[in-house]
Amino acid sequence: MSALSVSRPLAVSSLAPARHKRALDVSLILLSLPVLLPLVLLLVLAVRMSSPGPVLFFQTRVGQNGRRFRMVKFRSMYPDAEARRAALLAQSDRTGLCFKHKDDPRVTPIGRFLRRSSLDELPQLWNVLRGEMSLVGPRPALPEEVALYSPQALQRLAGLPGLTGLWQVSGRADIGFDEMVALDVDYLTSASLRGDLALIFRTVGAVALARGAY
Repeated sequence: MSALSVSRPLAVSSLAPARHKRALDVSLILLSLPVLLPLVLLLVLAVRMSSPGPVLFFQTRVGQNGRRFRMVKFRSMYPDAEARRAALLAQSDRTGLCFKHKDDPRVTPIGRFLRRSSLDELPQLWNVLRGEMSLVGPRPALPEEVALYSPQALQRLAGLPGLTGLWQVSGRADIGFDEMVALDVDYLTSASLRGDLALIFRTVGAVALARGAY
């Protein structure tokens, strides 16, 4: 995928060593496979039986240094969801650029469970294995959102996007955009392998509580 040009350099410098972070990502995924594979198969069946349409949903997202990639997740919406998005933008329940709707009519019944449990994100482990994402980092943004980013917000593109991070364990969609940017930049400027492990551990509790997940 092509890189999205950014107008100013990103002011983030203290990233965890990329080689060590990559080793941690791959090791944890491989160790988790015996548990994850049966769960993935069950979710594939659940999504396929819940509504017409493909099991997986692919969407272009913006990753490290503005590079675009195809992010994958379990489909949690009806097939015409993207066409209906524009009509719902004014009803966002979240302040700032990122659209979130608590009662989004495009979400399927099984999709609501997947979103509240964050299980719809499991296929992104493939993006992690491909090196497009990490287990921990800022969530990958949509190109149309990044086009409106301030210089401060552009800093969240300095590291690999992640499955989880400070934003996810702090309230997810209940957190406004500006606070999310501050959390992401704070993570990137102080990232460490120990910190990544702590955030992965905290994610388990955040997912169980489902705070801000919709």
